[in-house]
Amino acid sequence: MRNRKIAIGIALGLGIGAGVGSAMDNIGIGVGIGLALGLAIGSAWKAWAGKSGGK
Repeated sequence: MRNRKIAIGIALGLGIGAGVGSAMDNIGIGVGIGLALGLAIGSAWKAWAGKSGGK
């Protein structure tokens, strides 16, 4: 599972995004933020894991 970190990042981002969206009364914006955040978290984590020997 090479993309597990990205999937976990997206899940985290969606959780945060859903919280932001419900706070702003706009789930669509929250989900958009969540997906962007999740991809960023997942990609950064994957790159960092690759540099540190990868697990």
